[in-house]
Parts: sequence; structure tokens; C-alpha cells
Amino acid sequence: MAQLFLRDIPLLRPPEQADLLQLLWCPYEHEPDYKPSTALFWRSAAEVGDILTTPPEPYEADYPGYVPEPCVLAPEAITEYPNSLDLGPELQRMLEDWNRWQAAGADVDSSYALYPREFYSIHLGNAPGWKVGGWPPWGRTDPYLRYCAVCTAQMVPLLTIASREWDGGEGRSWAPQEEQAAAHTGSREPGQYPSQPTRVEVGSTDNMQIYVCSTSPEHPHTDLIQ
Repeated sequence: MAQLFLRDIPLLRPPEQADLLQLLWCPYEHEPDYKPSTALFWRSAAEVGDILTTPPEPYEADYPGYVPEPCVLAPEAITEYPNSLDLGPELQRMLEDWNRWQAAGADVDSSYALYPREFYSIHLGNAPGWKVGGWPPWGRTDPYLRYCAVCTAQMVPLLTIASREWDGGEGRSWAPQEEQAAAHTGSREPGQYPSQPTRVEVGSTDNMQIYVCSTSPEHPHTDLIQ
């Protein structure tokens, strides 16, 4: 599903002597949660040999969206803020105060005057798309902490596997600069939308987020679909 190098993404925080992360998944839904099972491999890139020029593809899968379209990543550092559900009651009330937005000089369209919290949720909080680190995309469930099954340390997001790089409508503001024109005209390459370069689809256009132990990335990981 993904191959990430530490030289490109310093946020990885791999185990000692490792500088490469490979994420695999099985393109079948497995019980009890009926989702693809995932496996993480931390490796040293210098020790990887016999690289295949054409990696094998699965001969079948439960859904076409479980087999990714081969593509090259172009990592980009962005600033995102937590999902509004991750904020305390006081901060949530502040987001809903239109006068506070105006006093701050924020460039917020007046159409958000009745629901200014929507501006935060669409344009500032919880960036969509494939990402390393970042904040959980809550929605199907309320926020809840996850703990390592080995040492009970709190687990943190490692990687989000997203069905879309950006959402339609106003969510297109998250599209990369070079994709803005295509995002706003709705144009697409034959059979492929610009917002879905990998063609991966998790559930009903959901996200699968991989979590790892905050103290030891070698401890068993877990995942969550939101």
C-alpha cells in the first residue's frame, strides 16, 4: 500500500537502524471488523536487495478499491488543526462565536456567519487525504484514546489511508496548488479523478488510520476506520 523513506518524511520516527517503512494489506475483508488486515515492516533501505521492477499484483480482491494504482508520492508538509470533536467545550464555543472570528481579522466569508464552526471544520481542522501523523478524522465515532497492547502507552497516528485527497465542494481548498484547476473544474483523466490518484477506496469513501505505540514503533500496531 505504501513505501515511505525517512529521508523524505522525517515524521516517521522509525526504530533504531531503520529508515524505511513498508505497509502491506490483504485486499480481503477479515473478521471481526470486515476490513483489510494490515502489516508494517520497518527496514534499512541499504539492506534491501533484489528489488522487483514489476511488483506482483493480487489475482483477485474483494473490491477494486482494495488494489491501489501504482504512483509516486510527493510529500508536502502542511499545518492542520485537530478535528473540532478533539477540542474541549470552551474552545468549541469559541469556534461558534462569529464575533470572535471577526475580531481576529480572519478572512472568513460572511456565509459562515450562522455556523462559523463549519469554516474551521472544512478549511482548518483535520486535513483530508493520505498523510503521515496528523489528527484522527472522527465522525463515525466520538474521539477515544487507544493504548498499546504491550506496554499500555498511548498510541499515536502513523499513517492515514484515505479514499480521497480532498473533498468536493468547499473541501477542495485542501487540493495541492498544482491540482486546484482540476479540483474546481471537475475535470478528470479517463477513469480517474484527480482527488483519487491511488484509486483506493476504504469503506464508503472513509479513511483507515494506522496507529503505533508512542514509545516503541516495533510494538503491534492497530487501525481504525473513520
